[in-house]
Parts: sequence; structure tokens; C-alpha cells
Amino acid sequence: MIQGTTSLLRRDMLRQSATIAAVLGAGCVRANPLAAADRDGATGWQLGCFTRPFSEFTYAQTLDGIASAGYDAVGLMSAKLSSGTVTLANANREQLAEIREEAAKRKLAISATYYGGPPVNQSLTAGIEAMQQLVDHCDQVGCATILLGGTGDPTLFDAYYQAVKAVCNDATEKHVAVVLKPHGGLNATGPECRRIIERVGHPNFRIWYDPGNIFYYSEGELDPLEDVASVDGLVTGMCVKDFAPPRDVAINPGSGRVNFPELMTRLRAGGLVSGPLVVETLAPGDYETTKANARQARIFLESLLKK
Repeated sequence: MIQGTTSLLRRDMLRQSATIAAVLGAGCVRANPLAAADRDGATGWQLGCFTRPFSEFTYAQTLDGIASAGYDAVGLMSAKLSSGTVTLANANREQLAEIREEAAKRKLAISATYYGGPPVNQSLTAGIEAMQQLVDHCDQVGCATILLGGTGDPTLFDAYYQAVKAVCNDATEKHVAVVLKPHGGLNATGPECRRIIERVGHPNFRIWYDPGNIFYYSEGELDPLEDVASVDGLVTGMCVKDFAPPRDVAINPGSGRVNFPELMTRLRAGGLVSGPLVVETLAPGDYETTKANARQARIFLESLLKK
């Protein structure tokens, strides 16, 4: 369990920050030089974009778009490869090589892969094996983080997080961080995510905050500014996502209800002073529009980091 006193929490936070820094440093390729050159005063932050906004396009087109928009890193959801559409969890050896090599060609780190979670509905053993395979795949492609969506099924809750905990030691050794995001169900809010992190009780299991999801899964009722303090000391990165009523997250960051300047102030006060900030959603459009939106989102994030 996380210790209850402020001093112990701060010590735990500092140890975890060092662990995550080591994980990210070992797991990433050299950053995009365009992004590094543009980002004055933002040392320690890694700006990335998930493949989600580019889901209609090939993996090569997606990486070209993300690199041309000036990002350091790509976050993986699905990837349209020459042999078919895959995720990092189900890719074979040749597909893993393509994922790694195409990112390296563009000097993009692979900051994270999204994973709904282990198939513990089959069995706990199946769940652990699937998690272990994903850790191995991350190790092979240099992916720094497994981003979990959690489970909304209370009958699977215990087994789900047993499978997560079972691989945390090996993930640490392979320089792969394991994190949970607010994603509805039983982990829709900061307090729910915190209870899960404390229940698992492993220093390599932490939180990536997702302000858009806080709004989305509460149907606009819960503002992330009212929620974020509940995860102080546990956040190591952010899925950058905005929200517009009634339930729209396919918008550019900064154009919706999330007060990102104040949110970053609160996250920094809670201990997030460096790490990955990865854009998950953008306003939809054709390829050129999506690239332009990605660039706009990167510039917006840089403006936040310079404040």
C-alpha cells in the first residue's frame, strides 16, 4: 500500500520518478530532432501522438504525419502494416520488426501501447501469459509503457489486477512501465484509479491521467480540475484528450472544456514534472488536415510547458 503520511508519499514519488525516468531512457530511441529543436525550456517532457487520429491511414503514413508534426514519439493503438492491421499485443515477429524499424527510421520513440487488458475471462493463467507476451513485445520494439484501460466487470476485477501484478517485476527489468488510465467502469475517476494502484502495490504500476475521459465517463459532470488532486504522487504521464458536450472527445486539445493550463499546474504540483504527454484524439479530417491538427496540438502542448 502507498504510505499515508506526506513525507513517505513524497519519498515514494521521488523513487518512482527515478524508476520511470530509467524506464523511459532505456526504452526509447533518439527523439525527433525537429521537436527537440523547437522545445525551448521544456527539458524532460516527451511529446507524442497516438496512432488513433491516423487510424484510416497506413502505419508508414501515420509515422510520417506524426514526425512531420514535430513529435518525439508515437503511441500505439492499431497499426496498418503491409501484412494487415495489428496491435502490439497480437503482432508476430515480422510485424514487431516492422513496427520497430519504421519508427526508428523517423527517429520516433515508441512511448506507449494501449491494451484493454489481459483475457482473464478465459483464466488467470491466460491473462498472465498474455500480459507477459505484451511485456516481451514491448521489450523487442523498445516500447516504454503499457497503458491499460482497466475492467468494468467486477467479477474479473481481482484476476485482472493479479495478472497485471504478476508481470510488474519482469516489466521493470525490461524497462517497461505499466500504467492505468481513467477509462470508465471501475476506474472512471482519480480516486478509483488510486485505490487500484494501492491495491496492486507495485512501484512499477502507476497512472497516466486522461482529463477528457474524466469528463466523458461522467457525462460532463466531473471536471478533471476537481478530480486531479486525488492522484497526486501517482501520475507519470498524460493521455492528452479534450472534451465537448454532450460526449465528444474527437476534438483538438485546447478547444473544449478541459482547462489544460490549470490542469498542468495542478499535475506539476502533484509531482508530474517531466514525462510523456501523448495526444490521443484530434478533430477528424483527411490526411493533410489530421497532420495540421497534430501539429497544432503539439504547439499547444509546448505553450503549456513554457508557462
